[in-house]
Amino acid sequence: QVQLVESGGGLVQPGGSLRLSCAASGSFFSVYAMGWYRQAPGKERELVARIFSDGRTDYGDSVRGRFTISRDNAKSTVYLQMNSLKSEDTAVYYCKRERTIVPYSPDVWGKGTQVTVSS
Repeated sequence: QVQLVESGGGLVQPGGSLRLSCAASGSFFSVYAMGWYRQAPGKERELVARIFSDGRTDYGDSVRGRFTISRDNAKSTVYLQMNSLKSEDTAVYYCKRERTIVPYSPDVWGKGTQVTVSS
């Protein structure tokens, strides 16, 4: 059974940086698109960034230019480098292995890591 374990969250001052990591168990990591999502209190979960198997990336409007997603297939790990952090970036950040259609595999979520941006 695939498991995703996030790490790297914490408390940081506005303008600071953090790097999140998501380590995946299981096989064939490289064929899956991987994403980072976040959910702030009272808000819907939203896409932060996604990276596809061919290296293409996709970002949410609010983080584009500040955050960078990357992956290391040899380590089965996806990263999220977060720079110029703002208080509105405070949320629980979740890693997700994106579903595939053929062959079918469902979304797989990690348990999340808290990021708090505050002075």
